[in-house]
Amino acid sequence: MKKLFTAIILYIAVVPVTGKIAAQQLEKLWETDSTFKVPESTLYYPAENVIFVSNIDGQPGEKDLKGSISKLGADGKTIQEVWATNLSAPKGMAIHQNKLFVADIDEVVVLDLGSGKVMQGIPVPGAVFLNDVTVHSDGTVYVSDSRTGKVHQIKGTTVTTYMENKNGVNGLLVSGDDLYLAVKDTLWKADKNKNLTRIADGIDASSDGIIETSDKDLIVSCWSGIIYYINKDGSKKVLIDTRKEKSNTADIGFDVANNILYVPTFFKNKVVAYKVSK
Repeated sequence: MKKLFTAIILYIAVVPVTGKIAAQQLEKLWETDSTFKVPESTLYYPAENVIFVSNIDGQPGEKDLKGSISKLGADGKTIQEVWATNLSAPKGMAIHQNKLFVADIDEVVVLDLGSGKVMQGIPVPGAVFLNDVTVHSDGTVYVSDSRTGKVHQIKGTTVTTYMENKNGVNGLLVSGDDLYLAVKDTLWKADKNKNLTRIADGIDASSDGIIETSDKDLIVSCWSGIIYYINKDGSKKVLIDTRKEKSNTADIGFDVANNILYVPTFFKNKVVAYKVSK
């Protein structure tokens, strides 16, 4: 009875802040102050137990060099409000071999993971709105362009078009040799030969970030304010819906070892952490 009462209290305590929540699925751990500047993406880095936060701080498609990356502790306390600069509208991020790769409008910016300094910018020919980035274990980078409907591949500094005609493509995630793509209301999986499999459809058309759980299930965020839990069989359920609160759920980060989800709230200028459980 005590356990049931505690669960009910937790549910009641969370709902006013976070909207509709699937019972016993998310537990809110903390919420930062509104100190970020249009946070678009979060990325958990287990080696340092920190979260990188990309701040657009301006127009999402304007090359104004206002953007930055912040460094946040896993406890929700800011470590460094401005860890990296010389970015315009940074969005998705990925880490490989002490480098942080950042999608920034028409180039992928490579930052030194130790210092935050820009190592190089890799222009993507014809890019208009680079949005998310993911890296294969062999160092191959994939970056989406939501405006052109293309996914580009970067090996070293050589850029090629890996996939096209995916209008609205945003979230990307490499898992083994597979590449997951969030394309509007559909989640796809491309194998190493680019053969596409539809994983789930009927999600909100503003699909944004993709993360993989320790069980190899997927969590997909949608910018409008909805986050879905998608099982391996393609079945799905809504974890959270904050549309009424007008709190966007942009490109999510995840601590896979502890099942903690980090949600950037875009115009609310906050990051919120949730414990995910079954």
